[in-house]
Amino acid sequence: MDLQLTGKRALVTGGTRGIGRAIVETLAEEGTAVAFCARKDDEVRATEHALAERSGRVLGSVVDVGDGDGLRNWVTASADTLGGIDIVISNVSALAIPESEESWQASFEVDLMGTVRMVTAALPHLEASDAASIVAISSVSGREVDFAAGPYGTMKAAIVHYISGLAYQLADKGIRANIVSPGNTFFEGGVWDQMQTGNPELYSYALGLNPTGRMGRPHEMARAVAFLASPMSSFTSGTNLVVDGALTRGVQL
Repeated sequence: MDLQLTGKRALVTGGTRGIGRAIVETLAEEGTAVAFCARKDDEVRATEHALAERSGRVLGSVVDVGDGDGLRNWVTASADTLGGIDIVISNVSALAIPESEESWQASFEVDLMGTVRMVTAALPHLEASDAASIVAISSVSGREVDFAAGPYGTMKAAIVHYISGLAYQLADKGIRANIVSPGNTFFEGGVWDQMQTGNPELYSYALGLNPTGRMGRPHEMARAVAFLASPMSSFTSGTNLVVDGALTRGVQL
């Protein structure tokens, strides 16, 4: 299936590792010009170099999503460089799970306000696009109470509400907005990789919850994001697509 992403212009936050990196790779393979950001310069440059031969242009920048001015400036600069914006993908999380005031503040500033500020800054450019799409990465922890209830789960739930509201508010402008909620996703150097040795009991418990017997992989999440972002999903807006291998058991009504 041709996703009709060739020539489209996308922004992705947190594009050097895990799901974010897989999203950048997937979009670039489809011929999308992608501007991504992350906090560490060496990782940004390494990712940019590794993806240089993809069909779509890949441009990396060093940005802290928790820095509102820095994030807004990056969105504006990327739009100028790419000649516009068609797709916005908010992926970064502070991963602040412990119950503390610091975790609540970090989750609010990075997970929720990082999404709000990115979308707000991109809206004038999305309004000029004929295939405008917003996709935010939430989590199954935003859908049900689990070990990450608290700052992380609460802000992930808020993202679902925010994006669902945008879908309704922006529909008449031709801008779609959707959410992808991944289940536990394993990649080298990621949270669950660290849990294998750092907290093996939690790792085994989490792994045992999934009837597939495994955790998800970044590219399995990225493909869902690419489809929702693409013109091939032109009548899908306001959806929370759960990609979790049947991990969660609640029924979405």
